Formats: sequence, structure tokens, C-alpha cells
Amino acid sequence: MTLTHVVAYAVTWIIGIGIILIGARFLLAPRPSAAGFGVAVGPQAGDANAYLAVKGVRDIAFGLIAIALVFAATPRVLGWFMLCTAVAPIGDALIVLRYRGPKLTAYAVHGATAAVMVVAAVLLLR
Repeated sequence: MTLTHVVAYAVTWIIGIGIILIGARFLLAPRPSAAGFGVAVGPQAGDANAYLAVKGVRDIAFGLIAIALVFAATPRVLGWFMLCTAVAPIGDALIVLRYRGPKLTAYAVHGATAAVMVVAAVLLLR
């Protein structure tokens, strides 16, 4: 395994753990998590907690899959996974922008996450 693969595996590990923690936060504190995501949910939104829990479970699943692939997959498989799942933070950024959330959050959090994932994917696919 090359040094670039080692770096990309480490980045994948960090992203996997990070997204699991974010998902857990969405399950434990859904409305503050939504605000941190960039789209605040007020009390007038009814029972939005169910939808926020869906996001939490999605994030935990993506994180667990990433970690499983770090241990079980070839660099190429992990690279394709990272490239494909970079769609999620890109979509998250677009959602924040569409619903007039903070542009800083859209670009600096979601956009940066997608960029790091794509870079890791490229390193793994080389």
C-alpha cells in the first residue's frame, strides 16, 4: 500500500467516525443538530424530529460502511465508495443553500467535506 493510500485510508477513517458522531447527535439532539447542519427547524415544523432521526440513521450507516470498507476492501473499492458518497455532502450543501441557510455552513462544512472525500477517492483510485 502506498503512502497516498495510507493517507486516504486515514481520511476515510476520520470521516467515518465523524459522520457516526454527527448521526448520533441528530438522534439525541435533533433540532440543535439541524441548526448546525444549516437548516434550523422551528417549533412550527410539527414533528420534524422523525425526519431528523432519518438523517441521523443515514449518517451512522454511511460512517459504519466507510469503516467496514477500510478494514475489508481494496483501495479501489474504498475509492469508489468515497466518490459515490461524496454526493451526500454536495446534496447537503445544496439543501442548505436552497432553504436560505448560512452560506458559510454550506460551503465550509458540506462543501469542504465533499472536497476532502473526492480527494481521498482520487488518491485511492490512482
